[in-house]
Amino acid sequence: MKTPAPGRACGVVLVLLSLATLQTLRAQKNDIDIYSLTVDSRVSSRFAHTVVTSRVVNKASTLQEVTFQMELPKKAFITNFSMIIDGVTYPGNIKEKAAAQEQYSAAVERGESAGLVKATGRKTEQFQVSVSVAPAAKITFELVYEELLVRHLGAYELLLKVQPQQLVKHLQMDIYIFEPQGISFLETESTFMTNELAEALTTTQNKTKAHVRFRPTLSQQQKSPEQQQDTVLDGNFIVRYDVDRTVSGGSIQIENGYFVHYFAPEHLATIPKNVIFVIDKSGSMSGRKIQQTREALIKILGDLGPRDQFNLISFSGEATPWKPQLVAASAENVNAAKSYAAAIQARGGTNINDAILMAVQLLERANREELLPPGSVTLIILLTDGDPTVGETNPSEIQKNVQEAIDGQHSLFCLGFGFDVSYAFLEKLALDNGGLARRIYEDSDSALQLQDFYQEVANPLMTSVAFEYPSNTVEAVTQDAFRLFFKGSELVVAGKLRDQSPDVFSAKVRGQLHMENITFVTESRVAEQEEAFWSPRYIFHSFMERLWAYLTIQQLLEQTVSMPDAEKQALEARALNLSLSYSFVTPLTSMVITKPEGQEQSQVAEKPVENENRHRNVHSGHTLFRYHSVGGKASRVSGGSSADPVFSTRRGWRGQGVFDKLYNFPTRLGPPGPLHPHLPYPPHRTPWRPTPPDVMPRLSATSFLDEHDMDLRIKETTMASPHHAPIQPPSVILPLPGRSVDRLCVDLKRSQGPTNLLSDPGQGIEVTGHYETEKGHFSWIEVTFEKPQLQVRASPEHVVVTRNRRSSAYKWKKTLYSVMPGLKMTMDKAGLLLLSSPDRVTIGLLSWDGPGAGLRLLLRDTDRFSSHINGTLGQFYQGVLWEPLAAADDSKRTLKVQGHDHSATRELKLDYQEGPPGTEISCWSVEL
Repeated sequence: MKTPAPGRACGVVLVLLSLATLQTLRAQKNDIDIYSLTVDSRVSSRFAHTVVTSRVVNKASTLQEVTFQMELPKKAFITNFSMIIDGVTYPGNIKEKAAAQEQYSAAVERGESAGLVKATGRKTEQFQVSVSVAPAAKITFELVYEELLVRHLGAYELLLKVQPQQLVKHLQMDIYIFEPQGISFLETESTFMTNELAEALTTTQNKTKAHVRFRPTLSQQQKSPEQQQDTVLDGNFIVRYDVDRTVSGGSIQIENGYFVHYFAPEHLATIPKNVIFVIDKSGSMSGRKIQQTREALIKILGDLGPRDQFNLISFSGEATPWKPQLVAASAENVNAAKSYAAAIQARGGTNINDAILMAVQLLERANREELLPPGSVTLIILLTDGDPTVGETNPSEIQKNVQEAIDGQHSLFCLGFGFDVSYAFLEKLALDNGGLARRIYEDSDSALQLQDFYQEVANPLMTSVAFEYPSNTVEAVTQDAFRLFFKGSELVVAGKLRDQSPDVFSAKVRGQLHMENITFVTESRVAEQEEAFWSPRYIFHSFMERLWAYLTIQQLLEQTVSMPDAEKQALEARALNLSLSYSFVTPLTSMVITKPEGQEQSQVAEKPVENENRHRNVHSGHTLFRYHSVGGKASRVSGGSSADPVFSTRRGWRGQGVFDKLYNFPTRLGPPGPLHPHLPYPPHRTPWRPTPPDVMPRLSATSFLDEHDMDLRIKETTMASPHHAPIQPPSVILPLPGRSVDRLCVDLKRSQGPTNLLSDPGQGIEVTGHYETEKGHFSWIEVTFEKPQLQVRASPEHVVVTRNRRSSAYKWKKTLYSVMPGLKMTMDKAGLLLLSSPDRVTIGLLSWDGPGAGLRLLLRDTDRFSSHINGTLGQFYQGVLWEPLAAADDSKRTLKVQGHDHSATRELKLDYQEGPPGTEISCWSVEL
């Protein structure tokens, strides 16, 4: 491959920092054609190597500027980027940041445009580079990045962004996973997948290997028949998995002279904890922040273990403890603490120093008075949204005071709410004291973020964990001592093997359980381990050496946060040398990209750090190709906005039966409501349609009246024609397959609080909910599955899915497609969430916008309920008997359910099962 001569290239500076949003316009179609986009990700023993390749052709008759933009995980390091234009390769070169910055500054001084791009979201950063392309010219972009997947609450997660912004003739994603320990489970999730696209997704798996392929056709990529040029591909593709853990001492894996030791023993008892929650209630926390904090705190308090002790400190200008000392997490104390948390109000300044020192004093006094259970751990969890403004306000002094007070005896975890707090201050505060810092993003799921963090530290399993290896066997070992090990996480140590290392590699892991010391011993045969990684399809060369370098750099950078300047410089120098040696774009290096001669724009690619996002509401950017005609009117293409959602027909949700032809009800008049032009109406049904308020008098007046009689006739007719109330949906529509009556409308008229709606031990499903009779809808519905162990809780705001203590929030009407062992979970843009599996009843949850707007429950495949079904709604699937129609009134009959009589009435109801606007149906209705 040809490379450009030194005199024919200029440097490009590409900076990755923080971008709020990209405002873009839509370009002329087909000017720039992405004819191929491939993603190849190979995960070898948790270490992921991802290559994104895009091939583009300029079909315009003029020079075009093309911008390649890609989102990648925050923890990933870019290792290579190149452009191939007309057979000439323009590579990216990793340089020390200072040297790259000099080149960038020189370009600015020359008057060249300086395109600084800053991008970071919750989990991703953005890479971007631009280049001008001649008419009919082709260009190939290739981006390579690597990351070590971190185990979080029992699972590893590989996140890929798919946002081509146009139809792509050849689009293919391949994820290869190789785990010598064995893959215990694997699941996929997507925010853009449809049932049609799902046909392009295949997953193959054996004991140690898995291959996920996504290769959609052009027609499958189309957003809709009406939008044939727009792609539906715009969002996340996630692969989650975990590995088998049969050896308590962990798994040692060896490849090409390097080793990695993964340690996450199962079946250890949780160590009791003493935890103090330090909550900021200053004025800046008012409104939504304090509301979400209260909500999260109440949930967290409910998750405390029976052997735990706890206390609360709320602070503004002053710090105030809830109780004078730690108390046991009894039901009585937890309920009292919840009441206290629910009453916290935000006002005043921010005295972080005194609040943390008060927490330390409470723990120290409890320790002196021997009130801490033997073998327990002590944690302080700080939540704040701003910098200190009262008392000691110097961050360095606060850090010094806290470190001296804690003195290595307790662990401090710091949560920064939003972007008005100095994250660097909190990070150092936490790392100085054996904890970690986390940013809580201001969003609808902030309370869930707080709960999720607590779950990470809620179950300590070991303390003072130390890894030991024979000194004559290894060198350059990464961090090998850890203060705490929590359930669902994993400790990782890597290093080099010495040249004369033995055939059998042994290791010891020492630590403390609740009331005893423990030592794990494990061995690994070097030759067998080396042989295990000889599968080139799943492995990239020398991956373990790169894993070691990646982990070493990450840990060195973390250590610099809490080190004095002299030691910090030495650590940074080591991290810089490794970054340059292994071509990693880290916070210490930048990538300089050469470009064809005459292209003036200069940019530098840098690794962003979390603290650079202060005072921004940051959203994840969009992967896109932008282009405009050079010298002409600029135009761009982006995935920043999507078209209005199109309602798609869902087969099987039409009431499961035929309309009673004895009734031929006309369309009723009602207030204006949402209409959907694409909703097909089934036969024998009348759609509910809103009628403008001014239509009734106009319809009532006859056209042949003269002017003199008009007012009187309109008044008379209007009074004679009463206004019809809109048809309302029932609380629930129950399909009854195989019965003489094929559906039943159930209206819940008595307020019952949280109710067991359905419970079927045979199916392993339970559905509970709270129905608000005044509002006519559910305030929440919760579906619990035994296999897989999973809980789905729907509220009007969002859907929360909890599995293995890991919770994820999904907003209504955002596409979701998740496949896990034994369950498929999908959501469409109409707001219908379906929970299904081949041999199980399908549960549907709908965010309904029609009359009686709110949450609705749907059921499908109800013939699969077992004979053990019960509950308020479940009873109608047990021994139901319809009495004959009454001779005097054929609109009433009696329904016998488990020995109890229910009066059923034939009524008009609005069927919500296909989404707004709904359709009128004749239905036997029962009130409960």
